[in-house]
Amino acid sequence: MRVLVVEDEAALAGQIARTLQDRGYVVDRASDGREAWYQGGVQDYDAILLDLGLPVLDGLSVLRRWRSEGMLSPVLVLTARDQWHEKVAGIDAGADDYLSKPFHMEELLARLRALIRRAGGHASALLSCGPLELDTRSARVSLQGQPLVLTAQEFKLLAYLMHHAGDLVSRTELTEHLYAQDCERDSNTIEVFIGRLRKKLPAGLIETVRGMGYRLQAPDDGAGR
Repeated sequence: MRVLVVEDEAALAGQIARTLQDRGYVVDRASDGREAWYQGGVQDYDAILLDLGLPVLDGLSVLRRWRSEGMLSPVLVLTARDQWHEKVAGIDAGADDYLSKPFHMEELLARLRALIRRAGGHASALLSCGPLELDTRSARVSLQGQPLVLTAQEFKLLAYLMHHAGDLVSRTELTEHLYAQDCERDSNTIEVFIGRLRKKLPAGLIETVRGMGYRLQAPDDGAGR
């Protein structure tokens, strides 16, 4: 499932993004209203977390623009404002739910799951590729019906590849997904994680496209290492 996190507080945005990624979500981020408006208009999201107090363009204006343009993704409004008229304004602008800061991450996750469920779920919590199944809700993976034990980083990497099954994913993209923006990044570590995953998965499930990246697809689709 793909989620857009729109929050101008870098620390909070990073915390939300890491929490969602640990649960198997694919996360995009925007730190101002104009960037958020653009991303929400060009990419389909299963849900959007939207702060109201944004620079450049405020959250309510972004939300009104999205809805007037026919953007249907469910939106959970995040704001420090806890007054009833702000909640009404958000709902009237097209928000599907409302969460006031500060909040517990588990509550955010529960509301997010409910939003996606009520919206019919643009994507299922259960991802599959051949004999491999990954449940983003419970963070469990199975291979031919048997539990597969993965480290947290291996799970995040595999979840991202499964969200993009059949598509070519670059090492840079995987590195950015695995590590926070303020972390020192080394794309060579991706090769290490890919190597570990290959030892646990059927041969041919992860294809290397030399000089470009990796592709995940079922062996019977003709993929090879």
